[in-house]
Amino acid sequence: MQIGVDARLMYHQPAGISRYTWHLLHALAKLNQRDTFTIFQHRKHRTPLISQPNFRRATLFAPVHTRLEQFMLPLELLLHPLDLLHSPDFIPPLHAAVPTVITVHDLAFLHWPHFLTKDSAAYYGQIDRAVRRARHIIVPSESTRQDLIAQLGVPHNKVSVIYEAADARFVPLPQETTRQEVCRKFGLPPTYVLFVGTIEPRKNVNGLLHAFRYLLDKYGLRDVGLAIAGGKGWLYEETLATIETLNLQKQTFLLGRVSDDDLHKLYVGARCHVHAAHYEGFGLPPLEAMACGTPTIVSNVSSLPEVVGDAALLVHPKNWEEIAVALHRLLTDDDLHAELRAKGLQRARCFSWEIAARKTLEVYQQALTSPSSLPAAGRTPASSRPANRL
Repeated sequence: MQIGVDARLMYHQPAGISRYTWHLLHALAKLNQRDTFTIFQHRKHRTPLISQPNFRRATLFAPVHTRLEQFMLPLELLLHPLDLLHSPDFIPPLHAAVPTVITVHDLAFLHWPHFLTKDSAAYYGQIDRAVRRARHIIVPSESTRQDLIAQLGVPHNKVSVIYEAADARFVPLPQETTRQEVCRKFGLPPTYVLFVGTIEPRKNVNGLLHAFRYLLDKYGLRDVGLAIAGGKGWLYEETLATIETLNLQKQTFLLGRVSDDDLHKLYVGARCHVHAAHYEGFGLPPLEAMACGTPTIVSNVSSLPEVVGDAALLVHPKNWEEIAVALHRLLTDDDLHAELRAKGLQRARCFSWEIAARKTLEVYQQALTSPSSLPAAGRTPASSRPANRL
């Protein structure tokens, strides 16, 4: 097969879809030395993403997420003989002759359209044509698959669930020395709760702040900090205002984007991790936390229960008291903490990029040879029981 993968977004955005693309490409390279892969990179992204004989770097000049993209991309692709093109960033070239596979990571833009910029609305507004144009669609969870079918009317057999995985670097470390190191570096108290993600309404950071205030007031836990590791997103200023309104300036630590090494240590040093988002297509931070041996609390909505299985506490994202109670349990109950640590480590091992790459190769092959016989979904990882409820 001659497979093309559109990796232009990686020059602009280091997280999210770019991480998915990076991990998938490296896993594909380990598995496949037979087929030819053309990795399309931004013209300024000169270093090849993969150094392997059957992987070659190619430059595309079409700008990402602009009006010109759909005019330039099909023309540029004519210079590259491909059997199939994988577009990991939702929207394929809509007028190109080459068959396409796309990855739809979530439908947040349909659930939260009022948070889109004009340019983003124009880009994601192509999703109806994208799902019709694509030969097959990869999604990261059964929740997202059902969302795609319900929201866009996509046929069941056109969508395959292929789970993502945590980076292999996220493993347990010596807990006490790691905690001391990371607390010194970031000025954190010895006991802290960790949130990881972009600060935007969908992630429910403001709700978490209200829950944290409730925790401090009801249980009198004055020596606990809330560490927030993530970049500034939509309505970031509202989060700053909420911190001031709730008088949480001394207990809240806005760390911004941190390096992978620091993020690893922050996970290990945290007493617990919390991800009470309103919606997620997959939810990688809880999986990363579990892989590091850190118990996690997640929302009982969208894909998050599917990811954590029975290895986390579930809460309603709009119920601040419920989130606070879950936090209190993990901060004070050592037996529960140890139980969820063990379950989380086991759960995290159910996900792997090697498995993701194998299933992706199957989709490529079947998309070309027998499009109508593609699997409807991937198998849910071991233990599909619901997570622990309060």
